[in-house]
Amino acid sequence: MNIVVCIKQVPASSNVKVDPVTGVLIRDGIASKMNPYDLFALEAALSLREKAGGKVHVITMGPLPARQVLMEAIYMGADDGILISDRKFGGADVLATAYTLSSAIRSLETPEEPVDLILCGKQTTDGDTAQVGAEMAEYLDLPQYSNISSLTLSEENPKALSVVSTLGSDILSASIDLPCVLCTDQEINTPRLPSYLRKQASDPRMNELIRVLTLADFKDSDPAHYGLNGSATAVERIFPPDKNDEHVFLQGDPRESAQKLLDLLKARKIL
Repeated sequence: MNIVVCIKQVPASSNVKVDPVTGVLIRDGIASKMNPYDLFALEAALSLREKAGGKVHVITMGPLPARQVLMEAIYMGADDGILISDRKFGGADVLATAYTLSSAIRSLETPEEPVDLILCGKQTTDGDTAQVGAEMAEYLDLPQYSNISSLTLSEENPKALSVVSTLGSDILSASIDLPCVLCTDQEINTPRLPSYLRKQASDPRMNELIRVLTLADFKDSDPAHYGLNGSATAVERIFPPDKNDEHVFLQGDPRESAQKLLDLLKARKIL
């Protein structure tokens, strides 16, 4: 089974500043980590490879420092990594990001080695849109399920997977044919830790294990389809929420306290 796992480098802290002019997150000098939801997708891929054989490729889009999350994934067990890095990809919204990832996956496929499965975490902790996986599936014309809490090989069909999707109070069980796109939830597994022995074995070969793709490597190399040019939406402003540690203590019997609370909410125009 040929599996691609999409991962992302995100800030390791919630204390991230926003550029007041551009409205984007200031990532310089901020510690980064692999998006936590992507760890579950990677573990699902590694578990499937252990049962069905094949390869696990990790792919990320970002500047050159994003190479670190690919290295972490290789230490965990991935076979190799792909870094999509080009200034022309900068400023992409979720639609352009999904198109970029889809283009990269298309450029990797060969008739001899088609991609059987694409796994993503259900969302990222910096954007929280939960849209990229579904949009990738649309661009690649593949079936897709989100919020996957269970993933196993189908007993009836060797070219299908049995999935359980947790949708609030509803649970959906289904069989999905390969190739497909799946977005995993955190209930699906417990991710393994990076292996020190794999790190020792992989570090000398990291330049050959991680490949960098630019726009020139894509079959569709039209810059109008990527980055800001290919984005259908634009963020007008991003700002951190105001912090307010003011406290109001209401005393008296329950009726008096309830009335005081109601008056306070009305005075502050919350009600």
